[in-house]
Amino acid sequence: MTTLLHIACSPRQERSASREVALAYIDAYRTAQPGARVDTLELWDGALPEFDAHAMAAKYAGLNGTPLSPQQESAWATLRALAERMHRADVLVLSVPLWNFSIPYKLKQFIDLVSQKDILFSFDPESGLSGLLRDKRAVVAYARGLDFSAASGTPARDFDFQKPYVEAWLRFVGVEEVHALVVEKTLMGSEVDTAARDAAKAEARRLAAAM
Repeated sequence: MTTLLHIACSPRQERSASREVALAYIDAYRTAQPGARVDTLELWDGALPEFDAHAMAAKYAGLNGTPLSPQQESAWATLRALAERMHRADVLVLSVPLWNFSIPYKLKQFIDLVSQKDILFSFDPESGLSGLLRDKRAVVAYARGLDFSAASGTPARDFDFQKPYVEAWLRFVGVEEVHALVVEKTLMGSEVDTAARDAAKAEARRLAAAM
């Protein structure tokens, strides 16, 4: 059975363009593969832990090969459990709005929590770093209020630290097949917004059918 993990990164819920496009992909995927399972990780439900002093100490204890204290073990077990949802998934679906040219801070918090040695990557002195999320695919629905494409005729594209960051992180943790679904101009009024969402959802359905 195929498992999709939807990492929902917007607090806007049903008003979120990125979420709407991601759900269009998920619904179409489940139509094509009725047995698919969907796990949803809501980054805004208040469940993300803090990367506190115990977690930081556990991180460096692991890097140095020293035993962890009970508090450090507990903190590290929490991070492992959070990352395990990514390991169990076959397809990672992220719905990511652009905030101040980059990503929402909750997504950055999630990335900082799970991107740890022996959780999402390994290190070998001879071969270097290696991502542990192998044989997985990712579909990322990006939402932007304005037009960040090269065709916009503006320098907006130079300020896109959303898509490059997310895809660099996915490659770092081992996900090599990444598909982007982009919805732009969501701040340009209801008619333009609706048209942009509809076009992105149509592309999402085509992608799901092809996968």
